Amino acid sequence: MSALHEQLASDGLLQIGATTAHAQLDSLAQQAAAHHWSYSHFLGRLLEAEIAARRQRVIETSLHFSGLPWQKRLSDFDFSFQPSIDRALIEELATGRFMDEGRNVIFQGPPGVGKTHLAIALGLACAERGQRLLFLGAMELARRMKTAFAANRMPHYMKMLTTPKLLIVDEVGYLGLDHDQASLLFQVICQRYDKQAATIITSNKAFGDWGHVFAGDSVMASAALDRLLHRATVVNIKGESYRMKEKRLTGLFPGSVALPDAPTKGGPRSKTK
Repeated sequence: MSALHEQLASDGLLQIGATTAHAQLDSLAQQAAAHHWSYSHFLGRLLEAEIAARRQRVIETSLHFSGLPWQKRLSDFDFSFQPSIDRALIEELATGRFMDEGRNVIFQGPPGVGKTHLAIALGLACAERGQRLLFLGAMELARRMKTAFAANRMPHYMKMLTTPKLLIVDEVGYLGLDHDQASLLFQVICQRYDKQAATIITSNKAFGDWGHVFAGDSVMASAALDRLLHRATVVNIKGESYRMKEKRLTGLFPGSVALPDAPTKGGPRSKTK
């Protein structure tokens, strides 16, 4: 009878897709017998590994479809180089509460100050909570939406943009959108606002310049900002570019290039021998 039930347990775990628990069944059963575990202790140990494995698969699936260009974490971010950033605020955002509350996060600042790094770090935190996210550059988002509209697949693609727990739109404002692209981006903002779905945006444009982002349409820009900022945390980064810092450290920064001596009043200086 015992062998029958052991086989039933083994087959049953496979039938419900508990492959990790199935792989550890015999080993844990032997440990339970040797150490006189209670039934609930044995079951808890069996489920512990299965739950951890399933959670890891969810995280890996979320990351696979996220579109994140790379994985960067808050632990990799040099807060000492950007003292204008409130580290406590960023760490609070990393808890994911802003997503549960349907709040947006907007990172503003000049190129190279770490806006995309922070956005990706918050995206990783979302994935590690087992939630779906999608990362797209603003121009790529506009291109895909315009393609979907031309193919009469806009409702389907809009659902793909509004379903994820978190949408990250990178580099808004670096290049201007045409009117059709701006209108489609506005629709995404509106629908995610209506669903109280969190959006992260990185931009090098001050809000007063967002008319440029929306093809010169200040009314559309104002309406978009009204929705984005209604429930939002704005992080304005004022600092030096990390990339320029790295170039300077390697001697490639343009300001470090030696210039020729200025000519004197009597003409150019003669070369020393």
